[in-house]
Amino acid sequence: MKKDVKGKKVVVIGGGTGLSTMLKGIKKYTSDITAIVTVADNGGSSGKIREEMGIMPPGDIRNCLVALANTEPIMERLLQYRFLDGSLKGQNFGNLLIATLAEITGSFEEAVRVTSNVLAITGKVLPVTLEDVHLQARFQDGNTIIGETEIVEYGKNTGSNICHIELNPKLPAPTDDVIRALREAELIILGPGSLYTSIIPNLLVKDMSMYIKSAKAQKIYIANIMTQPGETSSISLEDHVVILEHYLGKNVLDAVIVNNEQVTKAQMKEYEEEGAKLLTVNKEHEVWRRIKRLEVPLIKVHKKKKFIRHDPEKLARCIFQIK
Repeated sequence: MKKDVKGKKVVVIGGGTGLSTMLKGIKKYTSDITAIVTVADNGGSSGKIREEMGIMPPGDIRNCLVALANTEPIMERLLQYRFLDGSLKGQNFGNLLIATLAEITGSFEEAVRVTSNVLAITGKVLPVTLEDVHLQARFQDGNTIIGETEIVEYGKNTGSNICHIELNPKLPAPTDDVIRALREAELIILGPGSLYTSIIPNLLVKDMSMYIKSAKAQKIYIANIMTQPGETSSISLEDHVVILEHYLGKNVLDAVIVNNEQVTKAQMKEYEEEGAKLLTVNKEHEVWRRIKRLEVPLIKVHKKKKFIRHDPEKLARCIFQIK
């Protein structure tokens, strides 16, 4: 299918690399895209900038901006460049650019808008809220952990599962642009991305679940290819859906897209060593009596780094074929 300049109004919700990967495929089908991105990240370059400069973490937003960019490839390399030595070691140039623009323009929101213009992006990228929020999770062992990075590490180290997650402070307000995008959407996509730290944090913003539920748009959940150590290491696709519905509400999702393509033992070796495995599907589960399930081959393996990711073209094609 060729790119439709007019385009369907598509809203994608999430964070992390999964969301930005999907955007590269979607922009070939429509130019009317709004990416709503979580701002609870507190790790890596984003975490340092957030702590030292008191602004929203720019990393997930930067990845989405780059995915939607229509500039020379050198600009993508520049915004994704990470310093290897010196006092800036570990810092990402794109994060520093957005942080600098936030100081120059006076707001993080304006910094994202200016960066969007510089990159001539297809669509819009919006932080879900402009309030300073952190994730707080309660685990099945009774302990409460604060901070996205700390939550994932605690899950990995203890093997305990998350039983509840919330934002601190609770119920921050969504931006007006986020509300407007959801009200006008024709298609709303949740994921792919980390269930507890990329997708659900957006649903913890005040009335977000209500805005999604009341939207006339078709609602689709894109499942991860594999489980994620520290978050979802021992749960099935159906468990993902049930947990998501706990925060989103039942009878909201119209369809779930899941990969059914197998990978080689060699490709899985490193993932298995970390405790990750391909997501399992139980076709007899009750959720499939009310939600459409599409099983399609969606895998793309990075030639050099051997990462297993969604193929953005295959995924976009599937999304826009759903009736």
